[in-house]
Amino acid sequence: MPAAKTQKTNASVEAFLKQTGDRYADCRSISRMMAAASGARAAMWGDAIVGFGAHPTLYADGHLEDWPIVAFSPRKQAITLYGLRASPNFAKHLKRLGPHKAAGGCLYVKRLADVDQSVLTKLVTEAVQARKKNITRAR
Repeated sequence: MPAAKTQKTNASVEAFLKQTGDRYADCRSISRMMAAASGARAAMWGDAIVGFGAHPTLYADGHLEDWPIVAFSPRKQAITLYGLRASPNFAKHLKRLGPHKAAGGCLYVKRLADVDQSVLTKLVTEAVQARKKNITRAR
């Protein structure tokens, strides 16, 4: 089985974030939020994802690969946040979050100023807690 395309690297998170231009402040805020919630340092996953911690993910073909507990990527159209659907209150929080899109396992926000950051913080914190609880149970 080939390894997953997106794996943790030793690339500099700060160097990557400095390339985000006008999204730099938002990315730094999200990074601090995710680090505080996860208790993990930021790490690059592939070329464009900043992830925190790791947990085993079971793929449809039955193999396991590590994936960040929570992560984000400053994409062209929006900042993509990963792992937040793990929150047991995901749908409830989205109603109060502000302008966003949610599709698949991702949440998309244009700018942090557009959303309620306290709601986003709760969403990130709950998602991390739920993921960590599931990791502990799996062991």
